Amino acid sequence: MKKLLIIAMMLLITTVAGAQGLKSIKLNEPNKNRGASVMKALNDRHSTREFSTKKLSLQDLSDLLWATNGINRPDGKRTAATARNNQDIDVYAIMEEGAYFYDAKKNELTPVAEGDYRALIADRQVSVQDAPVSLLIVSDISRFTGLDIETQKQWGALDAGIVSQNVMIFAAGCGLATVPRVYMNKDELKKVLKLTETQIPMINNPVGYKR
Repeated sequence: MKKLLIIAMMLLITTVAGAQGLKSIKLNEPNKNRGASVMKALNDRHSTREFSTKKLSLQDLSDLLWATNGINRPDGKRTAATARNNQDIDVYAIMEEGAYFYDAKKNELTPVAEGDYRALIADRQVSVQDAPVSLLIVSDISRFTGLDIETQKQWGALDAGIVSQNVMIFAAGCGLATVPRVYMNKDELKKVLKLTETQIPMINNPVGYKR
């Protein structure tokens, strides 16, 4: 037991220290005039599990994150609806150099952990590990107050699905590839990202250029 505790502490220290080697990524303003029509995007939407290893340009990454769950109104509301506007969804970008938290208010990616954790996203489906970025959609169900735990989880899953759909429509309309997935190593991801018990990884969307 003591040995396991020491290992856990070392992992935590390594993760915290590693994040200090990463810098925040200031994102570009979203280009709101790009992409195909909504109907064309819906027609072209399909799941892709093989990706080019080429990294996304800063503009593509910026537009992707804004479309996923960015702020689209002065009152702070988002591109994705949430139940009772509780805004329970947090988005993490898992990339080769590290894991980042998408801070929509600052329009930037805040470093969380240095290192390549895409294998934790891919889990058993190794091919999706080639995607240059995997978006992890997390619901913090504690933001749903006055509800029982099962209802909180249901609402969180619903909101995560809406955000994932935003990813897919953007990808289809702007020439990117993605696939919605629930397979992932949730336990290890929660450790790496330092998530609380109420922050539940719901869906991940690997995103990249078509192979």
